[in-house]
Amino acid sequence: MTNPNASFSLTSALPFWLSLGMIPLAFIGAVYGGWFVVLLPLYGWFLFGILDALTGLNLVNFDPNTPESDLFWYRLITLMWFPIQFCVIFGLIAYVPTAEHLGALEKFGLFFGVGVISGAIGITYAHELMHQKNRAERWLADLLLATVLYSHFRSEHLLVHHIYVGTPRDPVTARYNEGFHRFYPRVLRQCWHSAWSAEKKMQLRRKKHPLNLRNPFWRYWALQLLFLALAFAIGGFEGLVLFLVQAGVAIWQLELTNYIEHYGLTRKHLGDGKYEHVKPRHSWNAAHKASNWLLINLQRHSDHHYKPDRRFPLLQNYDEDEAPQLPFGYPVMTFAAMIPPLWRRTMNPRVRAWRKKYYPEITDWEPYKTATTPMPR
Repeated sequence: MTNPNASFSLTSALPFWLSLGMIPLAFIGAVYGGWFVVLLPLYGWFLFGILDALTGLNLVNFDPNTPESDLFWYRLITLMWFPIQFCVIFGLIAYVPTAEHLGALEKFGLFFGVGVISGAIGITYAHELMHQKNRAERWLADLLLATVLYSHFRSEHLLVHHIYVGTPRDPVTARYNEGFHRFYPRVLRQCWHSAWSAEKKMQLRRKKHPLNLRNPFWRYWALQLLFLALAFAIGGFEGLVLFLVQAGVAIWQLELTNYIEHYGLTRKHLGDGKYEHVKPRHSWNAAHKASNWLLINLQRHSDHHYKPDRRFPLLQNYDEDEAPQLPFGYPVMTFAAMIPPLWRRTMNPRVRAWRKKYYPEITDWEPYKTATTPMPR
């Protein structure tokens, strides 16, 4: 349902600024150590899982034709996030290696939490920014992704995932019955190669050498090397290790999210390498209010695939008649994904029900399950 009296004031946008609550927790953990270092995961995962249960669902849609000028207070949090994240990562790299009150386990725990910031929030905001036409916003996306050493995600996401989602050419469409611990190493390997292949083809279509300077991989490598060098310059070898810890945690969180967004959902092969168009039914959705505040409506995923450059406040909710629904928001579902028997018990019956609802004519799902249907043309 659409809200005709929607307000786009700072007050209405503030729930989407709840990510800022993570910033003081990072410094509290650094100063006090001990159990304070687990405050960040508790905030990002468990608190918002509880808040989802308390706040319920948000089924209201804003008018998708709302002019961009009305969305300033919503956009601002994504525009200011890179300098905030930069200060957190490198400020703590400057402080932690010389903090005598912090043991090795506390330092690891603290930067695990920093990875929650740079993964759950930083990459989510980069995802919003990379889809925009504004060049400055796309640069902010590149800077955010470089701080977690996963710059190629932009190429893979825009040139591969959005085009081939639900087909065997998309590495991040998780296959039915594929546990996350098998999915994760597969996508780490395949996504880099698919991103490079997509950019290589792009340059060849422009009649350029794949390694010409317009290939964004040069920018990706330069920015990542810059941040690695900065971590070493500020914190020495220990600072470099801590930087790598947060980057690894951030990447793990991104791929956890990718795993749950399309698990078991495939597009119908129409023959001769042709597939049906992407529809709302090809993404899992969650209307849980609190986690959509934290993740700037990322869980309204079907509409994102329908209109990839639509600003996050305007993403539309789909009901269960139009798109499959997750039983919980992403914080709870990503936790479940780490326990494959629990995940299969929760999600496999839903995938089978989805097949029966939308594709009763398909009697052999084995080629879809094993991603052996023909490659899309």
